[in-house]
Amino acid sequence: MLYEMIGIVRPGNLAEVKEYAPRPLRTQHYSLLAPSTGLAFPPIPRSLPMPLYALRIVLAAGQLVLRQGGVIRSVDNWGIFALPRTISKAQQLHHNGHYFCMRYDASTETQHAVKNTMSLDPRVIRSTSVKLGDNKLETLSKFGQVNWLNSAR
Repeated sequence: MLYEMIGIVRPGNLAEVKEYAPRPLRTQHYSLLAPSTGLAFPPIPRSLPMPLYALRIVLAAGQLVLRQGGVIRSVDNWGIFALPRTISKAQQLHHNGHYFCMRYDASTETQHAVKNTMSLDPRVIRSTSVKLGDNKLETLSKFGQVNWLNSAR
């Protein structure tokens, strides 16, 4: 099944969380590959399209999908926006959030595992997953980029 997950991560510096403090870089590129997984991700350049604190959350969800035989279709960085209302999570009030969107093909068990992982992470303010289509080729071929400028008409 094709799923779309939209997540909201608390904006801020990754170094504020002790166990996620970045280590000094030795090369021009670095990889966020966890040594125990054995999954290969290409090295990510220093000029990231997405901040490192949000990218690590996306990579955790992506590794979970890949480990269980799924395929990641796209990851989009929507940036930092004001939340529709103040949200409290982990005894903190949040007014802004860093939005991202990830489309992936996976089983329903994998989707539940991704949902549980996102709900347990204290850096994630809110996340939701939606099943796209009915798993037929003609329906799935209609999905594309969201046309934000003309969608209100």
